[in-house]
Amino acid sequence: MRFNLIGLALLLLSQTVWSAAKIENWQTPQGSRVYYVRTAGLPMVDVRVVFDAGSARDEAQFGIAALTSALLDSGAGELSADDIAQRFESVGANYSAGVSEDMAWLAVRTLTEKALFDKALATFETVLSKPAFNQADFEREKARTLAGLKHREESPGELAGIAFNKALYGDHPYAHPETGVVETVAGFSADDLKSFYQKYYVAANAMVVIVGEVSREQAEQTANQVLSKLPVGSKPSEIPPVTMPGKASKQHIEFPSTQTHVLVGLPGTYRKDPDYFALYVGNHILGGGSMVSRLFEEVREKRGLAYGAYSVFAPMYRQGPFMMSLQTRNDQTEQALDVLLKTFNEFLDKGPSDKELTAAKQNITGGFAMRFDTNSKLTDYVAMIGFYQQPLDYLDTFQSNVEAVSIEQIKDAFKRRVKPELLQTVTVGAGK
Repeated sequence: MRFNLIGLALLLLSQTVWSAAKIENWQTPQGSRVYYVRTAGLPMVDVRVVFDAGSARDEAQFGIAALTSALLDSGAGELSADDIAQRFESVGANYSAGVSEDMAWLAVRTLTEKALFDKALATFETVLSKPAFNQADFEREKARTLAGLKHREESPGELAGIAFNKALYGDHPYAHPETGVVETVAGFSADDLKSFYQKYYVAANAMVVIVGEVSREQAEQTANQVLSKLPVGSKPSEIPPVTMPGKASKQHIEFPSTQTHVLVGLPGTYRKDPDYFALYVGNHILGGGSMVSRLFEEVREKRGLAYGAYSVFAPMYRQGPFMMSLQTRNDQTEQALDVLLKTFNEFLDKGPSDKELTAAKQNITGGFAMRFDTNSKLTDYVAMIGFYQQPLDYLDTFQSNVEAVSIEQIKDAFKRRVKPELLQTVTVGAGK
């Protein structure tokens, strides 16, 4: 009965109001940063350990960060994968792990009742500090990854994304897909994963996020415990700066599909960018606001050229991609692309209207609190704030930063940062 109730409780809000999300920050004796938010309402806690060990750290071994992360809970210490899963399940805890371009993380969500919490945390600590990387487990996960990579070749959307990132980033660490490519993953050994783990999964390169109904003292003890068996190690060197493309380009990849995927863009904004809020609000009007955006209106509503059209800025440690995208019938590709570019150029030239800016601000700020109304969502935000070293009051000041954006700021930021003469265009679909 207890764990049925846990499942029900997970559907409820785990905190009261967003303005109560006070983020506290300190360092462990080993030098790891800790970010902590105490929430009330449910006897639960989320613990996440984040490393600067994302796919940008793959070097020539594309996909090694992702495969290392995937193998962590396949066996650790004296525990098999089944043992680990059973130990978490027996106390109603949930384990997860993953990678992005910039970071790798593993996390546990558990009840705070001492006996349950202690078992979940001890298991989590073992997974973090003693992964076995057994040969049989490695071969199985490698085979699963290779099967996924080969299946990816059958997806025009995936192929478009890979080609688009390559067009934007060239030889930069952001250029390759997080899960790697068949040619590199096929050559991995279990020792390669061990070496990657030993280099990057160290205390000096770790950050801990704790969100839930635990005291500051408990949070300090928790952070110290989960990192206690990691060597101190050292932080890696910074990811190199992004070099902007020298000129515009257009690439078509032939694929036997009835629809063509269209991606247009260039490297955009980064997490500490002073233009971030102007670009963010402006993009909401251009194509980030879904059915109320200009791209949707011009491409879908007025002309019916696609089910949807959107744009996005994906900020990272360095400039993440700015991308405008749509999917259309093969015979409408050029027309749809022409409308997309004309809409973009008009926005670049004239900027948004007063009405559009007002509506965008209302839309962004009106739903902002719902973005972190559970422990899980709040943990995501705190991890972002901590990893990219944003101000601790980021959530409190977000709405005022949005409200402060002006039309002139949007026009200025877009003209300086999103240059039409540098746009990279990728299309994937059947021949014209």
